[in-house]
Amino acid sequence: MIIRHPRNFLNTSTFKRFTDWRSYIQGNVLGKGIREYFYYIDHNGMLFLDDARIKNFTSCYKDKTFLKFFFSRIRINETGCHEDFPYISPCGRERNYIRCDDLPIVFTHLIYKDANPYLTYGLAGDDLCVKFNPNELTMYPDSGRVYHPGLEDLNGVGLVCSNLAIEFSKYFEFENGEESLPTHFRWNDEKIILQNTVLSLLEELKRRGRS
Repeated sequence: MIIRHPRNFLNTSTFKRFTDWRSYIQGNVLGKGIREYFYYIDHNGMLFLDDARIKNFTSCYKDKTFLKFFFSRIRINETGCHEDFPYISPCGRERNYIRCDDLPIVFTHLIYKDANPYLTYGLAGDDLCVKFNPNELTMYPDSGRVYHPGLEDLNGVGLVCSNLAIEFSKYFEFENGEESLPTHFRWNDEKIILQNTVLSLLEELKRRGRS
């Protein structure tokens, strides 16, 4: 699948306005025909060109086929290039570098498949998802953001988007006081002990600059 970009992008005012201070050029062509593009994923899981002046729902990518393709190929950037973009989604001769507000996997919706709960990511519909295990929800103490285990080959953890985290917050219980991490989660009339399984992983990612 080829990721299309406007042919005249290099001549636009947007290009000229940003290339004087950014560390990259959108659509830059390297040897062997390799072309570079740069993207940004926000805390709600929306995907943008990194140099988009305004980042909101009107300017994010919405085509679910493209989003499924793009997010299914994200991996850690080990190219040695553009290290300020920790992730990459390769497509043939295109290198699509990615930086994030937090993490590249952002869970946006809770769905059910065969009566089992799943968390979706990538805003690509129901195709991209992981099984939801409520006991593994983790609230990060410094930010109050909520996380859940993600893809093993991509950090192993994902961020729960703001709207979904607000919905989940109704079911957190704080037996050690609200100044401490939540201890339990009410789910289907069951009081579940939270394991905080990804807390140490988040600390390591933040130390490495991947979150």
